[in-house]
Amino acid sequence: MYILDFMKTSRVKNMTIIPPKSESGLYSTDPHLPKMHQVCLAVGKRNSGKTTAIVNLIEKMKFDYCIAVSPTMASNKELMERLNIEHIYEDVDDPTVVDKIKDIVKGEAEDLERYRGELDRYNKFMKDLRDGKYIDDDSLLMYFADNGHFLKPEHRFNGEKPRIAVFFDDALGSNLYSRPRKLNGLSTYSRHLGQLNGGGSIGVSLFFMIQSFKCQTGGLNKVIRNQCTSMLLFKTKDKQELKDVSDSVSGEISEELFNSVYEKAIGDGENYPFLYIDLHPKKEHPSGFRKRFDEFIIPE
Repeated sequence: MYILDFMKTSRVKNMTIIPPKSESGLYSTDPHLPKMHQVCLAVGKRNSGKTTAIVNLIEKMKFDYCIAVSPTMASNKELMERLNIEHIYEDVDDPTVVDKIKDIVKGEAEDLERYRGELDRYNKFMKDLRDGKYIDDDSLLMYFADNGHFLKPEHRFNGEKPRIAVFFDDALGSNLYSRPRKLNGLSTYSRHLGQLNGGGSIGVSLFFMIQSFKCQTGGLNKVIRNQCTSMLLFKTKDKQELKDVSDSVSGEISEELFNSVYEKAIGDGENYPFLYIDLHPKKEHPSGFRKRFDEFIIPE
């Protein structure tokens, strides 16, 4: 039997792992907010406040627009009007939904590449004009000229990568969850969608609103749950569900301590409380656990 205190180690030269300078699909967020991109699960029974909480989080994270996958958009019309929803897919049995989402992000990447290419040509063109160089390319003159002026290329996000959120609601039992191969893939490489020639990607954040953390049929499977970066856990009397969530964060705290943190977050159960779990908190955050979004819970 080995005793760790007496183990020796020996360094190996030139084998240090050097990480990349930046992560693919990484965006800056306000100091108190979670990292972007997200695979976020909101777990709560009917009328627990899942949709309201997720809408607030999306608002605070300042996404440029949303893609909604839900058959019940009309019932949440007032709440959803707070978001800039550009695409809605109500048929959660449509096998092409994930493909359509991927095409949207691919289109954003292509448009950004188009803008960057045109901007390079425009800047060179204007520099040559200022330097008095003879321009014998009529196509350039025609491309940028408009009523005697030379127009700078435009991009609806001013050359920045758009921040896109996709949320899934009321899809329990649908083909989207029951036949999850494409959704599994989307969850696995969501931050790598819309890859750019110069490196990096557009990426998307995914928000799933579900009534049960685990479901025998038609719910989110283990592949997607394992990709989770954050979770909102609402009030539940299901002891097994609490244990399942505790097991999923077992690398952070013990089950006993998790239950204490959960009870602290839920309190008396009034006003739609939830425990927010950030599995990849920023270094400056004192804890990965919060009561709602606005109060850190710091386990001793």
